[in-house]
Amino acid sequence: MSCFFLEARRAVPPIPEDDENMIRSVERAKSLRGTVALPGDKSISHRYAMLAAIAEGPSELRHFASSQDCRSTLGCLRGLGVEVREEGDAVTVFGRGLNGLCAPAGVLDAGNSGTTMRLLSGILAGQTFQSTISGDESLSRRPMGRIAQPLRLMGAAVEARARDLPPLTIRGGKLRGLRYALPVASAQVKSCVLLAGLYSQGATAVREDIPTRDHTEIALANFGCAVRQDGSWIEVETGPRLIGRNLDVPGDLSGAAFFLAAAALVPDSELILPHVGLNHRRRELLDYLQSAGMDIAVENLSECAGEPRGDLRVRHSTGFLDGGMPAIGEPLAASLIDEIPVLAVLGSQTAGGIEISGAGELRVKESDRIAALAANLAAMGARVEERPDGLIIRGRQRLRGADIDTRGDHRIAMAFAVAGMAADGETRIHDAECAAVSYPDFWDTLDRVSSGLDPIN
Repeated sequence: MSCFFLEARRAVPPIPEDDENMIRSVERAKSLRGTVALPGDKSISHRYAMLAAIAEGPSELRHFASSQDCRSTLGCLRGLGVEVREEGDAVTVFGRGLNGLCAPAGVLDAGNSGTTMRLLSGILAGQTFQSTISGDESLSRRPMGRIAQPLRLMGAAVEARARDLPPLTIRGGKLRGLRYALPVASAQVKSCVLLAGLYSQGATAVREDIPTRDHTEIALANFGCAVRQDGSWIEVETGPRLIGRNLDVPGDLSGAAFFLAAAALVPDSELILPHVGLNHRRRELLDYLQSAGMDIAVENLSECAGEPRGDLRVRHSTGFLDGGMPAIGEPLAASLIDEIPVLAVLGSQTAGGIEISGAGELRVKESDRIAALAANLAAMGARVEERPDGLIIRGRQRLRGADIDTRGDHRIAMAFAVAGMAADGETRIHDAECAAVSYPDFWDTLDRVSSGLDPIN
């Protein structure tokens, strides 16, 4: 297996300062204390909105994600003739029924959201009209062959640029049922096929050998669709009558990960994160961090509409930093795929470091996250071994402030904000506003809990 080392002498190249407002300065923090009000879970918000649009009657979705990605989903639904009203963090979607969507007048814009493009394509494949869905420059570089292939097998016409790059033009209609074994562990591909299966003539089922997030299956059941599981096969009811629901979206655990890591790194820190989603396919993050010795307590555990949630309390612990983080490989990498950037940063500060493998999916996210992590850690003085599907990061590395090239990737920006709080000197996060893709209030929240003015209840 090929690999290479990145060291400080191979730092990221200078970044042009086109706009100083796009740069966020982070310095070593003395303490983090207070309550972190997380945005609504992005994955669940996408799914609730899409199913509400093809359900009958209105759905009120409370604590809907404030992220730009979920706004892209709402914009696409409006383009398909769905009335959407927003008031604060509550979104009301007036469903048009399974076959009530309208042909869009123009191109549907998914922005930076791969979830919007991949999941909505499954619904568009079942429509009798033609639609085109596109996105920003970053999304236009992300391959969509993994959804185009099964949709074509179901009978939809899917046109794209070379290598199945967006935009996608989809002509659907009567779809054939399909039994499809996922070639990669991907909740987005699974969801795309299951949503197309709502429109198929004949049963549609997906086999996943490595379990992925099951938010789609839970949401389908909430809206009235029968979902059957037989071993590793998941089958959906065809032509279901979906009924609008009033639902509460839990706080986003992926967003919580940055504050959990920050509190673990910064001395004299204690944070409370209320109403966090603790889906059994997502809480591997908590199980992983607790197994590594992080001081995290789960309080007030409850469940709403099949999605568990609870309050998290995290405290700084020198014992955690004195230990090592368990290696991340398959199948765990599939469960932690969104959290790996901040876990990599965390690993550089624990005594035992961290080894990550089986995470090749990171190469085709908003950026090549493996390359971005390796280059930016090297810029901060860390020694990193980059591999095709992961990283080996040595422990107890002293980080120094540096200019961080986020590559426009929200999770890279937030991960290196955490790194900056443990580094010597100033860390400058370029294109810092990209954090709004998933966490619009990230920087304000970080300022507040590092100010020492927010009391712990």
